[in-house]
Amino acid sequence: MNRFFCVIFATLFISVFSGQALAGQHVLRFLKPEKKDLKPAIVLTAFGTSTKAQKTFDFIDKKIKAAFPGQEVRWAFTSQIIRNKMNSIYKKKGVNKTLFSLPQVLASLQAEGYTKAVVQSLHIFPGEEYIHMTDQAKMPGMQIAIGEPVMATWEDAHRLLEGISKELMSPKQGCNVFAGHGTPNTYSAPSTAVYLAFDRLLSVHYPNCFLGSVEGIPDRTDALKRAKRYPGKKVRIIPFMLVAGDHVMNDIMGKEPDEEGNVSWAVELEKAGKHVSCPETTVEGVRLYKGLGLYEVTNEIIIEHIKQAMGDF
Repeated sequence: MNRFFCVIFATLFISVFSGQALAGQHVLRFLKPEKKDLKPAIVLTAFGTSTKAQKTFDFIDKKIKAAFPGQEVRWAFTSQIIRNKMNSIYKKKGVNKTLFSLPQVLASLQAEGYTKAVVQSLHIFPGEEYIHMTDQAKMPGMQIAIGEPVMATWEDAHRLLEGISKELMSPKQGCNVFAGHGTPNTYSAPSTAVYLAFDRLLSVHYPNCFLGSVEGIPDRTDALKRAKRYPGKKVRIIPFMLVAGDHVMNDIMGKEPDEEGNVSWAVELEKAGKHVSCPETTVEGVRLYKGLGLYEVTNEIIIEHIKQAMGDF
């Protein structure tokens, strides 16, 4: 009799334990992201802007989605200040939109079952922000390919110049000042060397074009000094940044002095007797200074870099 109860107890114990083990396995499977046969996602990664120049991102978004139909395209913004500012504005206005960091976007894609992603840089030069992006482009369990910045090769640089050349004034008309962002440090990125080499390229092939930057070298003083010396009264400022946002609107083309009393590039040139202009365009009814992201050639280069990165898988 005791042996009978022992057998019954053992049978019940094994059944319950097995059921719990199977249930545990089911829970574990449920918690794991579902593996899907999906094309690599594309994560367009930019610094960001809090100005109306955000329309530039909409313009780029349409170009990329048209070039890669059926593939998931997401956006990541590396500036925490921009993300916090814009997310606060969206919340106050009741806008159903949120800006995410690169790690957040990659984690979201992985949770949705993606195993591959191209993180495409929207930087012009391989500067500090580009290095910051590559450091963050990691997600355990995912294959990540990096799309190079716009000026990854000198072939890209020549192609970019050719594509925007219609905006440049001829030597007889006046001179052009390329306004880049620049990098303030000398140690963490190769972009300073690229800026100097690009300035050399301009001086050889476009003798009436001068490069300056907001936070690096060649700097504002160097570029404006050369522009003031150039014969003629006309100077065209060419925003050499993806987005012609705050720097272009205020530091470069602004009409009013900043809080410290510093005037913009345009005002300084006008005080020297120059007539200053800047390329503009309209995107979805909004008038914008023309950053590089609004040129067809820039988007063509970005698309090619995405395709190159796809080949890394």
